Amino acid sequence: MRKFLASLKGLLLCLVILSTGCQNQEVIEDYNFKDDFEYKTSEPSNRLSMITAGDALIHSSVYQDAFISGDSYDFKKMIPSIKNMISSYDLKYYNQETIIGGKDLGVSTYPCFNSPDEIADAMLDAGFNIVSLANNHTLDRGEKAILYSTQKYWPTKEAMVAGSYDSFANRDKIQVKEMNGIKYTLLSYTTTTNGLKTGAGKEYLLNVYDKEQVKADIERVRPYTDVIMVAMHWGEEYTATPVNNQKEIAKYLADLGVNVVIGTHPHVIEPVEFIGDTLVIYSLGNFISAQIGIDRLVGDMVSYDIVKEPDNSIKIENVKAHLIYTYYNNFRNYYVYPFTELNDSILPNYLSLYDKYSDIIKMYDDTIEVAPLA
Repeated sequence: MRKFLASLKGLLLCLVILSTGCQNQEVIEDYNFKDDFEYKTSEPSNRLSMITAGDALIHSSVYQDAFISGDSYDFKKMIPSIKNMISSYDLKYYNQETIIGGKDLGVSTYPCFNSPDEIADAMLDAGFNIVSLANNHTLDRGEKAILYSTQKYWPTKEAMVAGSYDSFANRDKIQVKEMNGIKYTLLSYTTTTNGLKTGAGKEYLLNVYDKEQVKADIERVRPYTDVIMVAMHWGEEYTATPVNNQKEIAKYLADLGVNVVIGTHPHVIEPVEFIGDTLVIYSLGNFISAQIGIDRLVGDMVSYDIVKEPDNSIKIENVKAHLIYTYYNNFRNYYVYPFTELNDSILPNYLSLYDKYSDIIKMYDDTIEVAPLA
């Protein structure tokens, strides 16, 4: 191309000389070829990097280990390695499984959770800026806890949150943010509520999955955003293979043009795959918890790039799974490790476990990359 342009420049120069005569040669030497002919490369793509984490499931031993004095807690000491790991990403998502319902209600554990504000403070301090609030424990402590969460806690933070609200007006408000020239939003739903109900006329307290409502939500926000992400709290607990309901919902969301589906609830890792152009993460497992058993203590953090092409189409690229592990000793000294920081004294046979969970993640799509240990 460059040789062609040089030849073309010479041809145009000769034509100018022939038409103007040698007396204008001084003017010709100052002739700026680029003023009349300039080729342009394609416009650069806009790009966002994102990483997603699973359930922050705060049992009593976790908040007791974080206890300082009075009603103060420090969870930051449990996740500095994760803070360092995710620092370079633009968007960072997690599921706040246990409600931040206000200490006036008293902090509480399973089966009806209420967590100290400080766990969410620690997650935000680590850099998380997109949070799902719709899950089977959202209604654990009733409307009062939800109103504290949606009116007093989260509105004072910079994070994008979705899934639980204090009114229909706020539920239906279009929430879009922009970074690096890409507009994005999060919608969040749960398929299970542990049998708890919002009460008639207060369905806004929790987004319970409904096909028609989801379709309406997507259609309402689509004109204002480039990227639609849907957080789905779904599936069967402690099952590494997605159940039919998950697969059906994933296909439905893909058909509606959702770009990314982020799954939680099973508390164990499930596969990652593309359905058409839609990235589906069936289950990230736990981010932090006091559950018992390696499968429930090993989680997944999935990273990817969101790319907006010059024609405004969206692509999801560079998908990579990062294994993490919640360590504790006699239900104390909680610490979340990336697998890259493990050894056999922290987690025996961690190399074999890396292979096991890599196989699960790649069960449906062997092109999904699992971050290497070294």
